[in-house]
Amino acid sequence: MVRLAMLLLLLYVFFVSIALMGASFKFFGKDFAERLLSTTANPFVGLFIGVLATSLVQSSSTTTSMTVALVAGGALDVTRAIPIIMGANIGTSVTNTLVSVGHISRPEEFKRAFAAATVHDFFNLIAVLLLFPLQLWTNFLGRTATLTATLLGEAGGMKFTSPLKMIVRPTVEQIERLTHDNGTVMLIISIVLLFVALRYVVVNLKKLVIGKVEAFFNTKLFNNAGNAMLLGLVITVAVQSSSITTSLAVPLAGAGILTLMQIFPFTLGANVGTTITAMLASLVTGDPAAVTVAFAHLFFNIFGIVFIWPIRRFPIFLAKMLAELSLRSKLIPLSYIVIVFFLIPLILIRSVR
Repeated sequence: MVRLAMLLLLLYVFFVSIALMGASFKFFGKDFAERLLSTTANPFVGLFIGVLATSLVQSSSTTTSMTVALVAGGALDVTRAIPIIMGANIGTSVTNTLVSVGHISRPEEFKRAFAAATVHDFFNLIAVLLLFPLQLWTNFLGRTATLTATLLGEAGGMKFTSPLKMIVRPTVEQIERLTHDNGTVMLIISIVLLFVALRYVVVNLKKLVIGKVEAFFNTKLFNNAGNAMLLGLVITVAVQSSSITTSLAVPLAGAGILTLMQIFPFTLGANVGTTITAMLASLVTGDPAAVTVAFAHLFFNIFGIVFIWPIRRFPIFLAKMLAELSLRSKLIPLSYIVIVFFLIPLILIRSVR
């Protein structure tokens, strides 16, 4: 019981660190992200802006909510908004990739954790590579989403408050007050909390997840792809953050409790789950264009699963290969994060515009 209580406390610290990290990045980049979102006309620029804006605020829900609001306000049309949504799908995976770096001092543990994080990255990247050209040529997401929005245009909206956010928010707000909303100090505190929580979460998991508990993971929660996908969806809807859901799987992989084949469908479910809140929120606005954008995000993830699931071993292979490569130098995973999520989008935005 003592070890279980300690694990729950460490998980709370873990969730606080993620929420605090997201809050610190919002102080750095939210205004910049808002300006980015409202100034795009080129679909390629829109895609890169979606990546960069989401990486800055560490929340695809924030980016998609901003996009929906801009569409509802007439600042963006649906065609320009959809590439931003696609980019947001890539940017949202930066959080769990950052979380995996918390294992970097323990090579084998880090290799498993980093692979578990980047398999999410590779799914989103491959989905964009496959579906973005198709969207440019046919606007299939816009057409499908418009049809669905028309059918549900009269539906009432729903509001849902994440119980996890309610529990974590007071601590995050207290830290914000103590640091006087200093984004840099908040970021440092969040990183320290993250590393401490991850270190001891893994230690406790290894001791707890033996025998019956380990069997429960393997025979109940992750015994097949359908269960794992549904679990990822449900948890994400409950906590309203795919970043938290996928980040939670990282220490489980680091501890050797879950395999990449088990985590991959779990992350796909999280991708779908993260679209639900924005979809319900868009229904509240009653604006057909806003509803269309929200449904486009949902269908992008659904079509992504349909296209990629038959070749699922490919993103898993890429994640394993990158994890093996990252063992050669600690600069490799750090460079990967900076280059993929920040440097490339920023350079391409400037060059294309």
